[in-house]
Amino acid sequence: MTRFSVLDLSPIVEGSTAADSLASTLKLAQHAEALGFTRFWLAEHHNMPGIASAATSVVIGHVLGGTNTIRVGSGGVMLPNHAPLVIAEQFGTLATLYPDRVDLGLGRAPGTDGKTAWALRRNMNQSDEFPRDVVELMGYLGDKAPGQPIMAVPGVGTKVPVYILGSSLYGAELAAQLGLPYAFASHFAPAALDQAVAIYRDHFKPSAMLDKPYFILAANVFGAEDDETGAYLKTSMQLAFVRLRTGQPGPLPRPVRDINEHVDPAMVRMVDQALSVSVTGAPETVEKGISDLINRYAPDEIMFNGQIHDQQARLRSFEIAAKAMQSLNARQQAAE
Repeated sequence: MTRFSVLDLSPIVEGSTAADSLASTLKLAQHAEALGFTRFWLAEHHNMPGIASAATSVVIGHVLGGTNTIRVGSGGVMLPNHAPLVIAEQFGTLATLYPDRVDLGLGRAPGTDGKTAWALRRNMNQSDEFPRDVVELMGYLGDKAPGQPIMAVPGVGTKVPVYILGSSLYGAELAAQLGLPYAFASHFAPAALDQAVAIYRDHFKPSAMLDKPYFILAANVFGAEDDETGAYLKTSMQLAFVRLRTGQPGPLPRPVRDINEHVDPAMVRMVDQALSVSVTGAPETVEKGISDLINRYAPDEIMFNGQIHDQQARLRSFEIAAKAMQSLNARQQAAE
């Protein structure tokens, strides 16, 4: 059985507000819960006119309060922006309010540009302290040690599950050495995917949290009633990616019928490479695409992202993904 989950950035779409986006995020989470998704993660980005999930722990609390059973967490918190104790207190509080429903995915990137990172941190120390900070944070969430001078309250003893996120080999090696679950950002940076998965699995060391590797594959989904409509919906994310890469970030654009009429073909090829881990089209096309990904990477879980301008189309796309996963899992069970 391959689990399936949602990654949401709470996109601010053209013609809407951040308030609209946060309301849409909650509706998507409720929809995902009803469809049987395992977890719903939100990502930390800053100074992005098209993303409303900057205060990630606050949005996670908003989603937890509006759902009942689905796990909710970060995909991820960009730990270099924060003191580990602060994150332990935030997620320890969430876990105290909503026991056994909170995940903490941690990333090493800033989730923004250099000037904004400075505004967040006030200290651009170039030394890489991410591994030490991860271990420190996990210590605050674990059981109290004898003589421990600093505690996260709430937080201590909550043992919030920690996941390492990455788009390079660094995160794969760290997750393997610490014996933690690993999620690869293949939905926008797939270049090192094959090598990262191999390193993680080959170097994995069992830990108190995990006795064998647990790999999460991130993939985009643009499901619709037919292939043409799926490709049409995808153009919003293609255009947003182009604008981000050319220094013009903004709200999620409305879709267009022919992306090549709006973007230089060379840029389209670059964007399509970045978004190559995507399934796009009619329900049967989406199911086949997911099946191909499972056969190639054997993930324990697939984390679906889907930035679609129209909320109803977005809800339908995740419904198509859920039904495809249920069909594939049923077939796998029948074959065992």
